[in-house]
Amino acid sequence: MTQTAEELFATGLDRYQAGEDAATLLPLFKEVCDKAPKNSAAWTCLAWLQLLAGDNAKAVKSAQRAVKLNPQDPQARVNLAIALLDSGKAGVREHVDIASRIAFFSQELREDLVTSFEDGLQRNPEWSALIRVKAWVLGEEG
Repeated sequence: MTQTAEELFATGLDRYQAGEDAATLLPLFKEVCDKAPKNSAAWTCLAWLQLLAGDNAKAVKSAQRAVKLNPQDPQARVNLAIALLDSGKAGVREHVDIASRIAFFSQELREDLVTSFEDGLQRNPEWSALIRVKAWVLGEEG
């Protein structure tokens, strides 16, 4: 029996949270995006996994898709900022500024971003672009 996009997404999140490597989850999240191309959360997750796997070019495209589908998602904006910064492309400031404003006005979304930043640094402690974007978005020294 074929799983729905929602079931695949839930399975992928469970596997990620259990500590599975990002690179092994990429095909699953790509399948979710293929099955549900208007699911911004799926594109946001795919971009995050691509960033963790070091595929910045694909992460830029996935994050751009996520932002287009849901411009108010601060995680999609953070992913795009990190991907652009890691790729040496312009446009980082706009996404950092929007994510910062959203995090300022929503404590819940701010906490989600903090959790995401911590997760990224656990998986890749030397991730300089993430460290910089985290400092900018959360207004920390860095």
